[in-house]
Amino acid sequence: MELQQHEHKQTKNIIHRLSRIEGHVRAIKGMVEEGRTCADVLMQVAAVRSALDRVGRILLEDHIESCLLHSVEEGNIEEQLADLKIALDRFIF
Repeated sequence: MELQQHEHKQTKNIIHRLSRIEGHVRAIKGMVEEGRTCADVLMQVAAVRSALDRVGRILLEDHIESCLLHSVEEGNIEEQLADLKIALDRFIF
């Protein structure tokens, strides 16, 4: 499959959010190394999970607004829909 490049509206937002998540994960590692309580660590893990879910939602919205619309213009919507279904299966389950 050929890699197609086109502009995504949310790239900077996604990168910013992932950088924040990366820092948060490092902080959780530090909490574990310090021997913080399981409840404290689990609360932070839940926060990271929620933040990753938000990134996934933004990616999905961006995909719909950018990739699918681009595919309609290029005439290859069937291929993009098949790719989206695969991605959704992996994301949701």
